[in-house]
Amino acid sequence: MKTSGLNFRHLYFFYMVAKEGGVTRAAERLGLAVQTISMQLALLEQSIGKQLLEPQGRRLVPTEAGKLALNYCEQIFLLGDQLQDALEASDAGTMRLTVGISDSLPKLVAYRLLQATQQLDQQVRLVCMEDEFESLLADLALGKLDVVLTDRTVRAGGSLKVFSHLLGESDMQLYGTQQLARRYRRNFPASLHGAPLLLPTRNNALRGRIDAWFIEHGVRPEIAGEFEDNAMLNTFGRNGMGLFFAPAALEADIKAQFGVVLVGHAPELREQFYAISNARKITHPAIEAILNTVHDGPFSVSV
Repeated sequence: MKTSGLNFRHLYFFYMVAKEGGVTRAAERLGLAVQTISMQLALLEQSIGKQLLEPQGRRLVPTEAGKLALNYCEQIFLLGDQLQDALEASDAGTMRLTVGISDSLPKLVAYRLLQATQQLDQQVRLVCMEDEFESLLADLALGKLDVVLTDRTVRAGGSLKVFSHLLGESDMQLYGTQQLARRYRRNFPASLHGAPLLLPTRNNALRGRIDAWFIEHGVRPEIAGEFEDNAMLNTFGRNGMGLFFAPAALEADIKAQFGVVLVGHAPELREQFYAISNARKITHPAIEAILNTVHDGPFSVSV
């Protein structure tokens, strides 16, 4: 069997220097002397025969070879962390699920979907990370995540080998503060002509359907704000900046959390929720629990 001649301690020092942008900051982070870090880096570059870092202003940045090495380092040390977590979880009798949550997915939806993992016989330790959809897919492909929860499917023909699993869907309703609701509830949806609306940005899967819904009903609202992050959109809506759409399946939660009331129901407007995984067949017990539970819950797909 072929074995690597790499010294992984030296490799970790390179990883920290590249991340911190300098030997001094890496040494402070690791609690070691600057000379120790510098000597270990020199030994690493000598052993592989390539320069990995070069000065750029007051920082040290990876060379082309260093960038390649850094990509591998991220995977190596991520796997090391995952191994340690898995061993600790096995000792404690727990199961770890690392979830990426798209910033466009309503946080109440994410909570409802992940509730299913807490009903298993084995305790599930959730590690949740929020980011943009594309960044989460890249982390999923690299093995940093077990699953991604999002409001859109993966585009067919993409370079990443990941797969979409439809979890469920919900029709949408429009909400607003009491003051806005009194003004725009009557004669809905015709009343929305000129009304202040808070909408997701145009790269959001739901936005195109909302725009088509406006055209279908012949209304032209005033766009008071556009948001990539759904939580921020809801915060502005709670404070009366405009009306906003949210899933009908979460009506009670929306009213309780944001102190808003129902303005109108848009049954033709529906939002889908997906789990994105690295495999066509889900094998992680916690993800299976999500799939099995939501199909019988408030987000069940209408046939």
